[in-house]
Amino acid sequence: MRPRRFALRGFTLVELLVALFALSLLAVLSWRGLDGMVRARQQTEERADEVHALQVGLAQWRTDLDALVQLPQFTALEWNGRVLRLTRQSATAQAEGVVVVGWSRRTEAGASRWMRWQSPPLTTRGQVEQAWTRADAWAQEQAGGDNGSAVAVTGLQDWQVFFFRGNAWTNPLSSDASQEQEAGPGGRPAPVSRTAQLPDGVRIILTLSGGQAISGDLVNDWVRPTVGGGKSS
Repeated sequence: MRPRRFALRGFTLVELLVALFALSLLAVLSWRGLDGMVRARQQTEERADEVHALQVGLAQWRTDLDALVQLPQFTALEWNGRVLRLTRQSATAQAEGVVVVGWSRRTEAGASRWMRWQSPPLTTRGQVEQAWTRADAWAQEQAGGDNGSAVAVTGLQDWQVFFFRGNAWTNPLSSDASQEQEAGPGGRPAPVSRTAQLPDGVRIILTLSGGQAISGDLVNDWVRPTVGGGKSS
């Protein structure tokens, strides 16, 4: 009997195509898995950045109020329905004077955001008055507003401001909050300017935009240090 000879046979074209299809399918599945992991990591980092920015913004808000400076015959804190303006000590050095700070909700790039504006250090009454006006112009998105010193904190749909006076939270724009009465000549009540008086506390209710790490209503209260023992919440 003759010995059987075995011929070496290669892969057919169909087998190669099947193998290539299987490898490409595995590559696509692997890529989707890696892409999902990268996207999840990016989303987690973005959410963490949003939470950190909100925490920093609220800390800055309390720091501004803690550093309030009442100048003679000048309003130290005012809410006009558009912007909350205040005068505070300069953060770098007392010798540099005061700065005017404005907090407002503005729309930039189609998104509504809670933003903070600050003037350069001011040393004269005229400079303070001009900065006070610029803060309001900035809140109204007018040309006179200095957008270069504004910082966005977080997405914001709406916000409300309340002052604590007379053992109650009141609307700063109400007639009762705009003036107080004291006995005048003949026992008749006389209006008293509030320029030298600060509220015992300030409450803000932030309605944060949806789609963020934190959304919905957020309430933050500040208590004047001389009233609350130097603590705010």
